[in-house]
Amino acid sequence: MALNLVMLGPPGAGKGTQAVRVEQERGIPQISTGDILREAVKAGTDLGRQAQAVMERGELVSDALIVEIVRERLARDDTRDGFILDGFPRTVAQAEALDQILAGRDPLIVVELSVPDQPLVQRLSRRRVCRDCGATYGAGAGGEVPTVCTRCGAALIARKDDREEVVRERLRVYSEQTEPLVVFYRDRPSFRRVDGNQPAAAVRIAIADAIDAAQAAMRVRSSPAV
Repeated sequence: MALNLVMLGPPGAGKGTQAVRVEQERGIPQISTGDILREAVKAGTDLGRQAQAVMERGELVSDALIVEIVRERLARDDTRDGFILDGFPRTVAQAEALDQILAGRDPLIVVELSVPDQPLVQRLSRRRVCRDCGATYGAGAGGEVPTVCTRCGAALIARKDDREEVVRERLRVYSEQTEPLVVFYRDRPSFRRVDGNQPAAAVRIAIADAIDAAQAAMRVRSSPAV
């Protein structure tokens, strides 16, 4: 059974970090909306040119255009054994479109990383980004904030949108606009909620267990009745 995975969760929940780990462990591609948008623009595809024109006007790329870019990406051979979607869907309309894209493929598994607001504010306000290579760092186990990139040696800086007041606004917007996705998915037998407010290693194990349990449930449902 292919692993077709969507990871949901608020800013700072660790979706990107955990998606990379799932990619490494399961051998399926992590597909980030931002990455495939940039790829389409760089490649100069018809969809990429449309997206570039929108972004150059300072506007948000429409659901319809994002959906088509995702559809194109999921049609590639490397997604035959599955994929991890990070940053898509963001709206119920996108989720409905994804169901249509995946018609005839193995079921979608949805894992939500659940973390209370206050730990998210603390995580993001301590997050640092390399000014040169863009690598992201969180606070260490003892709460210390790193200052130098271990990848390239450049200084680490705090992003403007990681200030506490900005973080709280981002969480408010997430709750208002994106949490309806949880309502859309939560009654499916392939939906799992994972406590993201624990050490990253424990979250990784919990996600792996959630995926295995969801796949087992899907196999039972697809087995012919005796």
